[in-house]
Amino acid sequence: MILSLNLGENSYDIIVERGALSKIKEHLNLERKVLILTDSGVPSKYSQAVFQASKNGFVYTIKSGEASKSLENYSEIISFMIENSFTRTDAVVSVGGGVVGDLGGFVASTYMRGIDFYNVPTTLLSQLDSSIGGKTAIDFNSVKNVVGAFYQPKRVVIDSDTLKTLDRRQLMAGLCEAIKMAATSSCDLFELIEKSENLENDLDKIIVEGLKIKKDVVEKDPKEKNLRKVLNFGHTIGHAIESASSLGALLHGECVAIGMLPMCALNVRARVENLLKKYELPTESDLSIDVLMSYIQRDKKAKGDKITVIYVEEIGSYEMIDIDLNEMKKYLDGGIL
Repeated sequence: MILSLNLGENSYDIIVERGALSKIKEHLNLERKVLILTDSGVPSKYSQAVFQASKNGFVYTIKSGEASKSLENYSEIISFMIENSFTRTDAVVSVGGGVVGDLGGFVASTYMRGIDFYNVPTTLLSQLDSSIGGKTAIDFNSVKNVVGAFYQPKRVVIDSDTLKTLDRRQLMAGLCEAIKMAATSSCDLFELIEKSENLENDLDKIIVEGLKIKKDVVEKDPKEKNLRKVLNFGHTIGHAIESASSLGALLHGECVAIGMLPMCALNVRARVENLLKKYELPTESDLSIDVLMSYIQRDKKAKGDKITVIYVEEIGSYEMIDIDLNEMKKYLDGGIL
């Protein structure tokens, strides 16, 4: 299936097809110098598929994990590209999860003021979330995604066969992204996940339906001025948990899972919690309210003493509300601790 994300001159196609990686040359312009960014946790056969299809490819592998989305790695990649004479007509291809997608996109957005970027996400989380929309970033001083830019890829290729090599924990953490979007925007998708008896058989439909939700939001609000904030459901608290937790203790999707619950009405919270438990996702954190608030106050969605949050009163719909930071403590106290 091909989904087209319509953003005027920045429009691009999203290819969703099992086996697409085996014929990647048909989908991407690789007849040039190509930096293929991947990480140590991604099976090398995926980056090699792009390398073998490239006219002049360079595979650059970073260490797996959020810590690699750093200024140091960004600098080293830029230096590598300069040393290998990359020009404005060349390209960056990210092959892996959200870390290489965010980092690769930021590299492409800034190298010589912007070169072509392709995203080949290989985790469920990145296929549903960071693969489209143009958000690129690195972390700085322990603050997630604080340095970045909106920079749309030229094309996204999603091959759900790559999920066969994903461990169950990573897969479930990625599924949380679909649960998040369904809770705010689609009763049908929520029920599909809720009633699924064979998740593997339903994954392609879940991916496509999740992407349709995000595509619609991004088209209406490409730079998160207003509507696109709906995609941050669970992220305000989730990012705080992720930043405050010991490195690697919880995955991004697991943090978002916990972060959704305080932002739901009581009847919705019970339903979301049951669904999270069905897929072995966490529903609580042992971090103190004061620790979490220290990170929430630094959230880029905070303005003065208020912060914009997404609240779900009924499955399939949402409210965007501004609450006082002190009031956030009440949500935390009632939701996860």
